[in-house]
Amino acid sequence: MKLKSIYLKRGKEESLERFHPWVFSGAIHNADEGIEEGDVVKVITFDGKLIGTGHYQIGSIAVRILDFSDRIIDKAFYAERLEEALYLRIALKLIRNDNNAFRLVHGEGDFLPGLVVDVYGNTAVLQAHSPGMHYHRKMIAEALTELKGIDIKNVYYKSETTLPFKAQLDPVNDYIIGKFETNIATENGLKFHVDWLKGQKTGFFVDQRYNRSLLEHYAENRKVLNMFCYTGGFSFYAMRGNAKLVHSVDSSAKAVVLTEQNVELNFPGDSRHKAFAEDAFKFLEAMNKDEYDLIILDPPAFAKHRSALKNALRGYQRLNALAFNKIAHGGILFTFSCSQAVNKEQFRLAVFSAAAQSGRKVRILHQLTQPADHPINIYHPEGEYLKGLILYVE
Repeated sequence: MKLKSIYLKRGKEESLERFHPWVFSGAIHNADEGIEEGDVVKVITFDGKLIGTGHYQIGSIAVRILDFSDRIIDKAFYAERLEEALYLRIALKLIRNDNNAFRLVHGEGDFLPGLVVDVYGNTAVLQAHSPGMHYHRKMIAEALTELKGIDIKNVYYKSETTLPFKAQLDPVNDYIIGKFETNIATENGLKFHVDWLKGQKTGFFVDQRYNRSLLEHYAENRKVLNMFCYTGGFSFYAMRGNAKLVHSVDSSAKAVVLTEQNVELNFPGDSRHKAFAEDAFKFLEAMNKDEYDLIILDPPAFAKHRSALKNALRGYQRLNALAFNKIAHGGILFTFSCSQAVNKEQFRLAVFSAAAQSGRKVRILHQLTQPADHPINIYHPEGEYLKGLILYVE
């Protein structure tokens, strides 16, 4: 079938010539009739030069470029890209006897914009962030199960909350291939339950793997407070790092139950751990000074869109100020932002302002980002979303 085309305004191809994978709606001069959301289209410059092939959608980002050529987007295309993505994860040594949880596809970072795939053992959890990927989900699922070098038997589709609302696609979270076998996965030798059926994202935040390992390094003999604990990832790493005590806090009672299950899975009957279903800000305000000497602040995205940026920065400043005021002398603070709308400089300024407000001496030990299985396409710097600092507080 012949593909329809999108035609750009004069001069609007410059970013695409630098391999940035997005065509914004304001750059479009006109389009062939009959193009529907999710269609694969060609992108043509004002002068008639083909610049790429991609998925069309209604909105600010009108086309996500899949290939900067006249490429047929079929199962063979997805198989090739998935093989390249898997090769990177194998090179990163993420597929081991003591580790079977990782991100296989990170959207633009793996040259598959609009697609996220996380692997937990024999199950891949597939998320579409564009209508085009939604329509191609079965083709992608088949290609996943045919990959050599990894044994993916089940593909669960989880896109009810990630697709554009205006597209009216009504996705249903369900298995495309296979069925439920187990929801226990392993990360660096630690086991955890993954709630891909009803949990946030794909069920676990695999993007904090390296940062959890760093926490384990610093946890010995410390009293640890894990705020916004979700499934308790930082908590059970802290316990393996011989923390004196570990307290986990989340506003969701369900998250607290999952944290307790995950701690019990690794450290059955260990009295060092307690979990609390409470609001983070209220918990920090009410707790005693010097009660903890290692605090983790890993909140959900305060700003999902640029319109919320100002409020988000105030939120980060307030949250970190509370931690600076309460953490014990010689304490270590792990603080993060996963808001894509907040850049590294803005986040650091919010934390700097909070430190200055507290009047305490603060030193940066590490500057953190997302792990290598969440790669950043060098032509798409927007893909860098996770920012973190490890701070020593005198």
